[in-house]
Amino acid sequence: MTDTTTANTVQDGSSVKLHYRGTLEDGTEFDSSRQRDEAMTVTTGAGQLIAGFNDALIGMTAGETKTFTLTAAEAYGDVDPDNVTQLERNIFPEDFEFSDGMTVPLSNQSGENFMATITEVTDETVTANFNHPLAGKDLTFEVEVLEVT
Repeated sequence: MTDTTTANTVQDGSSVKLHYRGTLEDGTEFDSSRQRDEAMTVTTGAGQLIAGFNDALIGMTAGETKTFTLTAAEAYGDVDPDNVTQLERNIFPEDFEFSDGMTVPLSNQSGENFMATITEVTDETVTANFNHPLAGKDLTFEVEVLEVT
């Protein structure tokens, strides 16, 4: 006979279908699966989630709702000032339209791809910030576990 309590409890390796809402300290919503009307399915312990989010799911059961706050260190880390660089503007297409705060895909000489946020544009240079947009921020999540398999 299977213990249904254990089967419906999130553990490492569980497939979890959930809804979540993420907010910043001031209450600003930065993401919501409900707004998209699309529940998220993840496998816990598989590196699909930030570690603090993954850890908060462990022990939850189908139908349970939980609110938790992750510090910047538990979420996307602190802002690294060395993760900002100036690029020559001429590496971008001539007709490229820049705007402060826009996210652009870039690649290094090894072919690795990175997302960067443009923070400043001059006639000669473009300042690119490679920190995650939520780095340095404490994040609060409301999570509802829909299914655990």
